[in-house]
Amino acid sequence: MRPAAFAPRVPAAANPAAASRTATPVAARAATPARPLAPPIAAAFPPRPASAPLQRPANEPPPRPASPTPSRLPINPFLANDPNAKARRLSRALISDLVTYFPQRRDEGLREGTLRELFRDEIKKSYEEYVGQVGREFAESTSHFQEALNEILAGGQKIF
Repeated sequence: MRPAAFAPRVPAAANPAAASRTATPVAARAATPARPLAPPIAAAFPPRPASAPLQRPANEPPPRPASPTPSRLPINPFLANDPNAKARRLSRALISDLVTYFPQRRDEGLREGTLRELFRDEIKKSYEEYVGQVGREFAESTSHFQEALNEILAGGQKIF
């Protein structure tokens, strides 16, 4: 659309729509107050008198008191406070990374039976990370890391 300054001048008699649009100068149109689009929100919700108490509808049950401990497990397993679940998840993530980063080496190790030797350094680094996050005593007292090695890296075989 062209700005009004560059629009061709057409006589008002030739174009009645343009005549009504251009009859009012721009400055005069800007000075006219705009109509409100909707009634004010205060009119839709009058204030409640202070003496009127809040009442619950008759079919609504009374509110339950908040319990100090949740009666069910959290929906998101990452929010669980169970150290075994966290350790299991961490060990599986560390071993899954090995499978993701070295797929050909894993396939070769499974095929030739040299999985333990091929991944010796990576398993050692992953175990150190695991121990650093869960603690040495906990890591040595559980078999989460070994289970993840056998299940994920070894494809379900009992190699580790």
